[in-house]
Amino acid sequence: MSGDIKTDILEEANEAVAAREFTHGECVENNKNIADLWTAYLGMPITADEVAVMMILLKIGRTKSRKAVKDHFVDMAGYAAIAGDIVLGGSPNDNRSILDKS
Repeated sequence: MSGDIKTDILEEANEAVAAREFTHGECVENNKNIADLWTAYLGMPITADEVAVMMILLKIGRTKSRKAVKDHFVDMAGYAAIAGDIVLGGSPNDNRSILDKS
């Protein structure tokens, strides 16, 4: 821990994303799988980046309890990094719906 909460949150998010690839699979592919399931369930297209953004919204909803839980902020940072990887990095077939609607 650095003693700076912002740095700690970002470092923990980076560690969590890396560690969860072992248990959850590669993050972009995992989000694509979730998007496929949500698409089938909802009957409307959902993309991998939208999954990450909606997971951030889930964590935001949990902050409404007003109980300070560092894990919510760590997870939000991790999901933001995954969404950024899908939209700004990765491969051309990563479903970049947020920025590229063409």
